[in-house]
Amino acid sequence: MKTKLQTLWVFATLNYLYCDVVTLMDPARLKGFLAGSLGGMQISQAFLLGSAVLVEIPMAMVLLSWLLPPRAGRWANLVAASTMTIVQLGTLAVGTPAPYYLFFSCIEIACTATIVWLAWQKPLQAVEQPYTYSGGN
Repeated sequence: MKTKLQTLWVFATLNYLYCDVVTLMDPARLKGFLAGSLGGMQISQAFLLGSAVLVEIPMAMVLLSWLLPPRAGRWANLVAASTMTIVQLGTLAVGTPAPYYLFFSCIEIACTATIVWLAWQKPLQAVEQPYTYSGGN
């Protein structure tokens, strides 16, 4: 289960990051970034710090999904994935999203919602079968 959750967090993170890259290729959005204002929001140091903290959540969850004990891991995944799902849904309510942004958002929401479902439904500790040597002959 830990590996599944880690893999989903890596997948979500790559989608978040590439969506940001594609956004910088959008001439209208790029002009807004360069002007320091996008959709009425000031692109300030506080905004950039908030964005950094937000994108750090899924990156940290790659590591935390592996390192945390089962109970803490379950709650960390539930809280982080729920937060990211709600934030992503919220971004869709601001203005009219570009088609590429809507595409990435659907993938990101599906991914984090799946993490919530898995963390809620499944135990996080893997049951390892002891290796027994049968002698081979």
